[in-house]
Amino acid sequence: MKFKQTWIFFTTFLIFSLALLVSMDQNKAEKGKQKTWESTGSCTSITVTKEASVDGSVMTTHSCDGGYEFRLHIVPGETHKSGEMRPVYKGGGHGAERDQAVKVGEIPEVKKTYSRFDIAYPFMNEKQLAIGETTFGGRKKLYNSQGMWDIMALQRVALERASTAREAIQLMGRLVEKYGYGDRGECLTICDTKEAWVFEILGAGPLQKGAVWAAQRVPEGEVFVSANRSRIGEIDLKDKDNYMASDNVVELAQKKGWYDPESGKPFKFNKAYDPSESIGSRRREWRVLSTLAPNLNLDPWSVDYPFSVKPEKKVSVEELKSFHRDYYQGTQFDLSEGMAAGPFGNPNRFATWGKRPEGYVGWERSISIFRCSYCFVSQSRDWLPDWIGGLAWFALDDPKTSCFVPLYCGISKVPQSYQIGRRDEFNRNCAWWAFDFVSNWSNLKYSYIIKDIQKAYNDFESTFSNLQPAVEKRAQSLYKENPQACREYLTEYSNDMAKKVVRDWWRLADYLIVKYNDGYINTPEGKKAVGYPDWWLDAVGYGKTKIKNK
Repeated sequence: MKFKQTWIFFTTFLIFSLALLVSMDQNKAEKGKQKTWESTGSCTSITVTKEASVDGSVMTTHSCDGGYEFRLHIVPGETHKSGEMRPVYKGGGHGAERDQAVKVGEIPEVKKTYSRFDIAYPFMNEKQLAIGETTFGGRKKLYNSQGMWDIMALQRVALERASTAREAIQLMGRLVEKYGYGDRGECLTICDTKEAWVFEILGAGPLQKGAVWAAQRVPEGEVFVSANRSRIGEIDLKDKDNYMASDNVVELAQKKGWYDPESGKPFKFNKAYDPSESIGSRRREWRVLSTLAPNLNLDPWSVDYPFSVKPEKKVSVEELKSFHRDYYQGTQFDLSEGMAAGPFGNPNRFATWGKRPEGYVGWERSISIFRCSYCFVSQSRDWLPDWIGGLAWFALDDPKTSCFVPLYCGISKVPQSYQIGRRDEFNRNCAWWAFDFVSNWSNLKYSYIIKDIQKAYNDFESTFSNLQPAVEKRAQSLYKENPQACREYLTEYSNDMAKKVVRDWWRLADYLIVKYNDGYINTPEGKKAVGYPDWWLDAVGYGKTKIKNK
């Protein structure tokens, strides 16, 4: 018996000692490491307030840049009985081929929920509430894997229950306080028909139920951009019209040693919780803000930029689409220029894990990126009934080689081709594969092929814009007579347009296969060898190998 007790004591002591050594080693290694997550491979979101837009729309965007769930569904609104519970699922947005959502809890259901679009990051409901997203990671020490809510689940419940941005923020704040937040640092851009807000959230610590968060209203007449780092700085909690935050927002930073009130410096949310200087984030912020407000002369190498800017010209839907197709064209960072772009000006830069000297930039991280799963540009318009006023321009895969189709927030379904698909199974019945195939084919001869693609999406998107006034006039007339008839009309229109685009994109794919076969440009008139540009031939040493005589 004594031997058994001694053995248990010895084993326990050994395990404790090993754990302590590992912990000491980790702490030692941590000193020289970045203590925040870098998330510059993720998404971009741009938000436009009512007075900053061409037509008075409140707009936000989101490019979902990574291997995320691209299958799109409409989740209908429902009426619930008292006592019903709503399940909460976590971790289900990362790819159609990896259905990994796990039920982690339940909350009481509400009497009435709104219909909404559902995808990796659900983005709009039938009340014109729209949500964009970018991950910034933030302080690693705040992550709590046991928190019930991840950001995707929070977006879902907010869209089901809220009709305004303020309601959504307050609801999410209450839910994470009660049940805990179990995700990395996230930024949501939240718009209704009147206001645009930025909501940023992190966990409260490994053993802490709750979260730390702040929200700031985008000043009227201005535009905001989020590109994978926290953008909320000083917060004035006395100004309830423009700021909201969790009760612990300053206290937690003080406790962790990330803010010293004795320093005389103001508390800044981003400096405390996500002190990132990532060039991949800063460059995208600069691109949007400097393009819209060129007279500010923003330095592309600055560490910090204004929270938002007043655009020198009103911003349109088309400009937001253009941003999501941007790779710094016409600037010193243009990804279609130089040897890395190859002979045909390809702006895509694939994953590269090679080492680079400290202090040097690797590939530039542009707004448009080849591995995007989907992108949307939303409009919320207060002069129209909700089902008509809420409009999401939706593109699958990479926006620069895809087409934005109009999906009104009141529709009851999307085409079957948008609801199916897997990345590990090529499927011509799946819409995503049509756009992804064309995107990948463009890599063969980008500077030539992109012109065919641009013509295709410009033809469609200009047609949609030209049809929009007549479609919405008809929808308003139907809404006055019979709201359900309006919903059916918009559903039929949105679905018809989306299906037509997918059909034509497969035709475009077949056309590109033939036209650019074997390196030629093949047309009905014959095939043409275009070769390579002289600058590239010189750079790679073409013609510089001298023939040796025998």
